[in-house]
Amino acid sequence: MSRFQQGSILKLKRKSGPDVWVFRWYDESSGTRTYKKRTLGTVAEMPQKRDAEKAVASFRANINTGVRVPETVSDLIAHYLKHELTADKKAYATIEATTIYLARHVGPKWGAKHLSDVRTVEVEEWLHTLDYAPATKSKIRNIMSALFNHAIRHEWINRNPISKVRASAKRLREPDVLTPGEFAALIEQLPLREKTMVMLAGSTGLRRSELVALTWGNIDPFLVQINVVRSCVRNHFGDTKTEASRKPVPLHASVIEYLDEWRRVSPYNSDGDFLFPSVRLEGKKPITPDMVLKKVIRPALVRAGITDKVIGWHSFRHSLATNLRAAGVDLKTAQELLRHANSRITLDVYTRAISANKRDANNKVMEMVLEAGKGQNSAPSPAPSRQGTPLLPGSKKGAEIIQHPSAPSRASNTFVTVP
Repeated sequence: MSRFQQGSILKLKRKSGPDVWVFRWYDESSGTRTYKKRTLGTVAEMPQKRDAEKAVASFRANINTGVRVPETVSDLIAHYLKHELTADKKAYATIEATTIYLARHVGPKWGAKHLSDVRTVEVEEWLHTLDYAPATKSKIRNIMSALFNHAIRHEWINRNPISKVRASAKRLREPDVLTPGEFAALIEQLPLREKTMVMLAGSTGLRRSELVALTWGNIDPFLVQINVVRSCVRNHFGDTKTEASRKPVPLHASVIEYLDEWRRVSPYNSDGDFLFPSVRLEGKKPITPDMVLKKVIRPALVRAGITDKVIGWHSFRHSLATNLRAAGVDLKTAQELLRHANSRITLDVYTRAISANKRDANNKVMEMVLEAGKGQNSAPSPAPSRQGTPLLPGSKKGAEIIQHPSAPSRASNTFVTVP
């Protein structure tokens, strides 16, 4: 039986920055005695040696019980993939995406680094050099943060160097959404199956993974709702994105009519059959949503005259959120309809007012100002320094500013019943 080792804690100077506490011990797992060391933290973080002693307690227990403790980022990634990214803890899409990000970005750059040598500023500067959209860089940052939180949970490190890394997720461009008129025009150009899919996606905000996973048994005609119970990504079935996503979704009467019509002609219409099955696979798997989008929906958009927008499956969810905002639906109700895990996500969507509503809001304010001005007997005196200067380039003094006929006017932006 190997002798219990206490190891030793030393305070070492660095070329720059505060001194650091280092724990040293020996490892005989390879058959030969090898001395190793691990940085515990700086004296700024741990002023006294007893603070370093507390930090090393669980680590010392691990090395004496033979538990292999990750030393590098690569070691930590391997442990995280094995113990955290599992089907019982994460959705298939999350596992797939996280694994790809770790393999393509985090591992190659940081894999050889010791956990204690990963620095906040270095990670932030590295992210800044990546030629990706802000949302992608933010995703990489969040995955790295989850990785180090995993290490903290197992008491291998005491702080998360990614927690203070700044990475904006601001979009380079706002996602395109369909107005009610455009939505209706698209519906008119689609065959029954795709018409039903788009009506369902546009009126409920279902994610595409939830849409293709539906069976006829998930439709409750008595309560007039859909029971969302699972998701499907590339024929891998799993749980929904969040617990909130499992909530029932109300159905409009017009959508029920489309569903009834589609069920009558679908070759697979039993309760256990998929709403939108793959005929090629004899109904055993759902249809591939990307194929439907490419071959049917996007050509229909062109026929409907919608050529200036990039529309995907998630666009229907964005459109619903935007139009709920335009219709004046309160935040809590919108959160319930969209099944967001928290109101912050809904609020982020709700702060993006569409241009017609911005114009209308501005007009209302100016109408109040002008109306109040009518009660004043004296006219405003022009500012001396601006006298004779037109309000807009090319306009004449005193010219009336009117709304251009092509400017959008206010309209109800909720999805309407399509005849």
